[in-house]
Amino acid sequence: MRPRCWRAALLFAAYIGRLSAAQPPLEYQVKAAFLLNFARFVEWPPSALANDAPFNVCILGGDPFGPAIDQIVEGESVNGHKITVTRIREVQQASCQVLYTAGSPAGNSAAPGVLTVGEGDEFIRRGGIIAFVIDSRRVRFDINLKAAASAGLKLSSKLLAVARSIER
Repeated sequence: MRPRCWRAALLFAAYIGRLSAAQPPLEYQVKAAFLLNFARFVEWPPSALANDAPFNVCILGGDPFGPAIDQIVEGESVNGHKITVTRIREVQQASCQVLYTAGSPAGNSAAPGVLTVGEGDEFIRRGGIIAFVIDSRRVRFDINLKAAASAGLKLSSKLLAVARSIER
């Protein structure tokens, strides 16, 4: 191969590497879509949202979703409220209806009107409401109904029907 061809091939490889680095893994694109759908299958207490307030999906700590979650919620709404995504470092920083946390214990307790979503079996055991799990190379989720009730949230039977497991 001629030197010019090698240079072009290296530039192309670097460009492709940057593109894939900018996109989150497919796993987190799927999880972002799940977050949007979770919100649609939850009955929120009247005090959870002011009349003109946006429906806020908060990501606590590191953001594994990247721009995928912003693209998925763009133009979407829940119960007539426009969905926004907010990245936060502490729970007290924002008014959240959905709080995603990958591992921070602060996000595990079910605050009134907040759907807590995290990762792994331990999240449910520590009081989180919905935990993503990988089961046979598929993104699935477990539900803690007791934590949902403590938060004043009612989960749809349709959501419960597709959960991998439900802790009562």
